[in-house]
Amino acid sequence: MIRIAIAEDITRLGIALKNKIELFPDFEVVFIASNGRKLIQELHKEQQVDVVFMDINMPEMNGIEATRWVCSRWPHIKVVVSTVYDDEDHIFEAILAGAIGYLLKDERPEFIAQSIREAVAGRVPMSTNIARKSLNLIRNGKAQHRQPIDYGLTQRETEILEHLSTGLSYQQIASNLEISMGTVRKHIENIYRKLQVNNKVDAIRKVEGKVRDSADE
Repeated sequence: MIRIAIAEDITRLGIALKNKIELFPDFEVVFIASNGRKLIQELHKEQQVDVVFMDINMPEMNGIEATRWVCSRWPHIKVVVSTVYDDEDHIFEAILAGAIGYLLKDERPEFIAQSIREAVAGRVPMSTNIARKSLNLIRNGKAQHRQPIDYGLTQRETEILEHLSTGLSYQQIASNLEISMGTVRKHIENIYRKLQVNNKVDAIRKVEGKVRDSADE
């Protein structure tokens, strides 16, 4: 029996995917989580999961961040993105985060079943259109030459994040920038909210990981 979890914020879509999956007797959907954070909470309680079907656009924690978390904490779990987004940026981000597959939500039950078995076997299931675009990313070299993503950080927030990345404490940052500790904490709260992370390590990793090398352009 292959055990599957679903992360999907739209209830009817989560149920529809569950119904497609459970048409096949060797699959069991153990739970449906309404966002990435709840998925992780459930995985802490129920780690006997083989495959996660991950939506991208979810509240609290989106699918890209949740994928990165799942792949780092539970490397035995295969993450297959299930989404309506078929643009190159989302594909690229999902692959970087550790997703083993990328499917569009309108796939037939038979294709979904085949994709689950491929994921468990360590292969890379993808919708046809996604596979084509993934090849284009490689052929065109876009994965090596991409512009930084704008998270909407202010100049001050960027400065504070740079200070955090050097290992400085909140007190040292406040002293260096000649602002109060309370102001530093408020800026850091805003940074975490904009980056959709919960700690400085993830904040630094997210920004550094998504600033693509454009030095040769």
